[in-house]
Amino acid sequence: MMRHKLGKWNLDELVKNPTRAVFDQKLAKIESNAKRFEKIKKSLNPKVSSGKFLRLLRDIENITEKSSVIGGYASLRYSENTQSDEATSLLTRISKFGSDIENRLLFFDLWWKKQVDEKNARRLIKSAGQFSEYLRFKRLLAKYSLSEPEERIINTLDVTGVSALVKLYDKITNAYVYVVTVDGKKRTMNREQLTTLVRSKKAKTREAAYKSLFSKYNENKGVTGEIYQNIVLNWRDEGIGMRGFSSPITIRNISNNVDNETTKTLLNVCKKNSKIFQKYFLQKAKLLGMRKLRRYDLYAPRKSKIKEKNYAYDKSVKLVLESLAKFSPVLSEYADNVFKKKHVDSIIRPGKTVGAFCSTPSPKITPYVLVNFTGKSRDVFTLAHEIGHAIHSISASDKSILVSDASLPLAETASTFSEMLLYDKLSETVSKQEKKTMLSEKIDDFYATIGRQSFFTLFEIEAHKQIANSTTVDEISKTYLQNLNEQFGNSVKVSEDFGLEWSCIPHFHHAPFYCYAYAFGNLLALSLFQRYKKEGKGFAPTYIEILSAGGTKKPEKLLRESGMDITKPRFWQDGFDYIQEQVKELSKLN
Repeated sequence: MMRHKLGKWNLDELVKNPTRAVFDQKLAKIESNAKRFEKIKKSLNPKVSSGKFLRLLRDIENITEKSSVIGGYASLRYSENTQSDEATSLLTRISKFGSDIENRLLFFDLWWKKQVDEKNARRLIKSAGQFSEYLRFKRLLAKYSLSEPEERIINTLDVTGVSALVKLYDKITNAYVYVVTVDGKKRTMNREQLTTLVRSKKAKTREAAYKSLFSKYNENKGVTGEIYQNIVLNWRDEGIGMRGFSSPITIRNISNNVDNETTKTLLNVCKKNSKIFQKYFLQKAKLLGMRKLRRYDLYAPRKSKIKEKNYAYDKSVKLVLESLAKFSPVLSEYADNVFKKKHVDSIIRPGKTVGAFCSTPSPKITPYVLVNFTGKSRDVFTLAHEIGHAIHSISASDKSILVSDASLPLAETASTFSEMLLYDKLSETVSKQEKKTMLSEKIDDFYATIGRQSFFTLFEIEAHKQIANSTTVDEISKTYLQNLNEQFGNSVKVSEDFGLEWSCIPHFHHAPFYCYAYAFGNLLALSLFQRYKKEGKGFAPTYIEILSAGGTKKPEKLLRESGMDITKPRFWQDGFDYIQEQVKELSKLN
């Protein structure tokens, strides 16, 4: 069995010989293909034969694929060293080129959305095979599209309008410097460093970190509050006023290709189950030797006499592969391939981008995974998470690049499921004390990705209504405070300063209503995991089939074919039943 060593990835599969001349040649070829495709503009006709129409889609696929591979290379090169001038300038050049190619193909998109009558559209969709859902979805979006000149005006004004507001929010808040007293010493830090303090073992440090964060946002609430309200009004004016969406959240639902009713059901079930997390927080208070948690203490670590276990990289990779093999040897082989091809960048070094991600520039190429591995147990789970994304992509690798990506709410399915398999394997081998720590961290994580994210979305629904009827920053903060009190009930003491927390959440500014996708993806993975627990290995083929669909089917339809109805509360409740079992198990261990 091969030994896995920390190291850098190998990008040869994307670009073999990355010289200036090679890039010039590749870009020139893509450009000439795009020019050739543009020539069909005048002869486009709704009565086009289905064979010819499919050939046109294949041409777009070919241009998109080649463009994506070269774009993927530039982006991964930049990630491995963000300080390299050469990588930065290549990324800028390729991004600009990609956007130019996209604009050149735009006419076909608009023709399909706007100029093909319903009868011909139905005929072409019927014979389009794997492209059917992609084409149907584009027609659905057409209902909310404006004319080409209007779309161009919006695109142009967005750069200096709403995009500029988001950039401004980022510029202002990223420049904040926080002064916080730790162990009697004043320290100056950025947000990233400050965030680590909310997980400190010391209650005073946790409180000081939050207070420092909020005091900065409080100083500037007039400006950031104004920015947020204008982002919300822009979302409403364009989405509802001009495009005709029925509500602010519908704009996001339609771009996620899920029905309003599905999202509504999901959020209702999340709201109803907030008691599960409340019980856990009461339990956590006891473990920390407190009568009641304050909101400052939510992410406090457990008091533990055991030293945190360190995992060697080789051992970590093997744990991930073995936990997958127990469920499905096919998926374990997919994952093994990512390591064999040296598509993982795991070593920490200066200039490398922080965090972790999985990137699939083309379905025909084995995905690339970036992690910053330090040997902590959370790094092993991060590895399992990103490898889960890779498995999802490989499962759908026979699909066209136009339809291989699952829609956003389904995108976290395989990553979360892989973490569950790893947890299942590890919990059999660790001591009772380690299991308690792992279980507690896991429930913390469920709260952060399901409970918190769904209540974020419930807050946004209210805030968007409130801002439409003109309001003040303080009134928005009151609404947010109510949301927190409803979420925690009597289990956590929430102080007034948390009212302004909404202004610190970048997602609200960058992508309204994005957050429910986390709750969706995690609960979906938990429900699938529950099925695996009932059905055993026989569930693996059903699971692989769900992954292999990529983006070729609407989430409701895809899951219904596997006997799951995500429009019904019962489905989402399965995920919460699992969390409830975990909370009970922790209670027994204590």
